[in-house]
Parts: sequence; C-alpha cells; structure tokens
Amino acid sequence: MTDAEEYEGRRADAAQDEGKRLRNGIISLVVLVILVGALLLAVPGLRDVADKIADVNPWWIALAVTLEILSCVGYVLAFRMVFYRIPQLLAIRVALSEMAFGAVLPVGGAGGIAVGAWVAKAKGGSVRRFMERSAVLFLLTSGINAATLALAGLLVGIGLLHAPHHILLGLLPGLVATGGIGLFWVVPSVAARFILVEDSGRFVRWLHTTGRVVEDAKDHVKHPSWRMLGAVGYLWFDIAMLWVSFRAFGNAPPVGALTLAFLIGYLGNVLPVPGGIGALDGGLTGALVLYGADPASAAAAVLVYHAIVLWIPTLLGTLAFLRLRPTLHEPIVLGPERPPRR
Repeated sequence: MTDAEEYEGRRADAAQDEGKRLRNGIISLVVLVILVGALLLAVPGLRDVADKIADVNPWWIALAVTLEILSCVGYVLAFRMVFYRIPQLLAIRVALSEMAFGAVLPVGGAGGIAVGAWVAKAKGGSVRRFMERSAVLFLLTSGINAATLALAGLLVGIGLLHAPHHILLGLLPGLVATGGIGLFWVVPSVAARFILVEDSGRFVRWLHTTGRVVEDAKDHVKHPSWRMLGAVGYLWFDIAMLWVSFRAFGNAPPVGALTLAFLIGYLGNVLPVPGGIGALDGGLTGALVLYGADPASAAAAVLVYHAIVLWIPTLLGTLAFLRLRPTLHEPIVLGPERPPRR
C-alpha cells in the first residue's frame, strides 16, 4: 500500500468515526426526548406543563423557529469573520456542522470545535491554528454574552429595566460581568510582563498563548466588520426566541428579567449531558422563576425553547455535515492574511 493510499484510508476511517459520533448523539437525543415526554405525561404535577404545550398557538412556534434560524445565521457570520481565510462555502458548512455536534454531544461546545479541527486536519491545515482561531471566536461570543449581562444588569440596577431585587439580581451580576470583561481585557498586558523563553514554565506559555488569543479578539472589537453583528445576533435572537416562547403561553417576563435569567440560567448547560436535556431546562426554569416568572409558564416556555434551539441547529448542521464529508479529499486554499491594523 502506498503512502497516499494509507492516508486516504485513515481519512475515510476518520470520516466514518465522526459520522458515527453524530449519529449516536442524535439517537441519544431522540431517546431522551421520548423519556422527557413520557415524564410530562406520567407525573401529575407536570401535566399542566404538557397541557400548556398542547394548546400553544402554532404561529408563535413558527416565529420562534424563524428566530432560531436567524441565530444560526448569526453564528455563521461570526465564524466567517474569525475564519476569514477559509473559502465561504467550506466555512458555512463547518460552522453549521459545529453547531450540530455542539448540540448533540455531551461535551457541548467542545464537540463542535473537535469536528472543525478534524476537518482542518483532514484537509491538511494547521490544527493548532484552527484551535487558536476557535478560541478567538469563543472569546468574542462569550464577550457578547458578558457585555449583554453587564448592560442588562446595570440597566436593572439603575431602574431603567425591571427585575425583582434590582440590586442583588440586577446590579450585582452586571458588576461581576463588567469585572470579568475588564480582567480579560488586560491579559495581553500582563502576559507582556513575562518573558517567554525556551524553558519557560507551563503557566508562562499558557499566559502568552491566552494573551495572543485575547489580543486577536480585541482587534475584532476595536476594528469591527459588519459580521460582528452576527455574533450579537447569535445571542440576541436566542433571547428573543425565549421571549416568543413565553408569549406563546401568555405574558412574558420583563425584558431585563428575561435577559438576566437567560444568561445566568444557561450556565446549567456546562454539565456534560447530551443536548443539555434536563441540565439546561432546570437551569433556565429555575433562573426564570427566581426572576419572577410563573413556574408552569416558565417550564413550558423553556421546553419549547429548548426543543427548537436543539433541533434546528442539529438538522441544519447534519445537512451541512453530509455535504462536507465528500469534500474532505479536496485540499483547502486559504485566502491571504490581513495586514496588521492600528
């Protein structure tokens, strides 16, 4: 067997393995969804939630699906902004595939990054470079989350937006988010104080790598392109979709309370559960109740929200992945680097 044949064999095995991971993840999701549905029907205390979902107006669901599609488009735009050297069609397929893997695999967002790194390796690209650019994208989207939390918290704190306990549940989270943004903003300056030499310790190497990633993310913030709106839309369309999910059952919580509850409740999604089923639902519902939402309405809205935010990216990403796999043998032709911006 020649080296080329061996390489193609390894590429085919890798493609098959990634396909199996996605397939097994979708099967796990289907089983979990069936179990959750059976639980709603079997437990008397949860039947009110099931009744609310059964009576929902389908036009609200259609609007929620549209908003989720727009959120997916936002992620694709943000991905294109960071991975500007990758050809457009390939970037769209990788971004959507990442969303599908991130949705269905227990490792969450790490599963999405892993499939992107797999594509980069299969096409002969630099996995290390891909991981660094993925870190930049993660910082930008996380920065939008933190900035939104800070803005909503501060506006609630000063009384322009409404939420219960405006100091404890509004101003305090806003100040914490603001402090987190400030902490990351100075990382490159701190890293510059440590000289990187060949025998530098692990911490110094990590600090310099993190500082370089943060500096790249800061460059996108200081010199934003129109695709930065995609990073904003990726989050804000999701929040709007939760608001619409509430309106499907009646009144929604105030915007400030809903936004803060969304961002805080989403921390439950860090648990390694396929699709975040149970973890995200519990975190979001608990946070919404804490911010004044009716428990039954919150549970129903979150279940509708989670179903849409889970299956729309999964379906779109699976289609993109199926179109991506046959192109793995094609070498990637990167565009030019951008000149340094001052």
